[in-house]
Amino acid sequence: MTVSAPEKEKTNVKTRYNENVFESVKTNTGNGYLYTKRILDVIGSTMGLIMLMPLFLVISLLIKLENPTGPVFFKQKRIGKHGKTFDMYKFRSMVCNAEELKASLQQQNEASGPVFKIKSDPRITKIGTFIRRTSIDELPQLVNVLKGEMTIVGPRPALPDEVAQYTNYEKQRISVTPGLTCFWQVNGRSNISFKEWVEMDLDYIRNRTTAVDIKLIFKTILVLFGSKDAY
Repeated sequence: MTVSAPEKEKTNVKTRYNENVFESVKTNTGNGYLYTKRILDVIGSTMGLIMLMPLFLVISLLIKLENPTGPVFFKQKRIGKHGKTFDMYKFRSMVCNAEELKASLQQQNEASGPVFKIKSDPRITKIGTFIRRTSIDELPQLVNVLKGEMTIVGPRPALPDEVAQYTNYEKQRISVTPGLTCFWQVNGRSNISFKEWVEMDLDYIRNRTTAVDIKLIFKTILVLFGSKDAY
């Protein structure tokens, strides 16, 4: 039985994840679907990494030209399936001390729920503005997909401090492997409230099929470079 949306419960960053919560949302766990999904992940991520290598080199060069001493890639702890943490990769789109500056910007947060987002975030670099708007900064996560830590289609991976603030209802979104894209990415992204975001993720989890995944992949490609909703 699916958990009803309760009021926020007090918790801390060291939340213990309850397996019963993960099992409460019904989803497609058929071996045929999961096997096909993994095959698509391996083929898609491998081909993507090979085909996008020239773009990776150009973006890496631009990041280095803007800040020769800073790293090209950004690694951050995220929450995977059933609360397991992993290192998620991105092209660095912010200044090197972005995490340290986050505390001083909390009052400017424009996102609802536990998510932190600022439309004109002062921590974002010049090249970062472009790669975030086009979602190019997310492409290194193809490595996470190849490693099996992520999948191409699935709810976006959350930060540990965000999940620590989830209700049991919201924790259902981490009952499956997180992905590169989902309904949220193709339906407004940063203009959608956290509540709507959760409902979209749960809708995907309940109704996921190979056909739905393929449709979302193509839809993501179509909106990738035309999106104005990412920040």
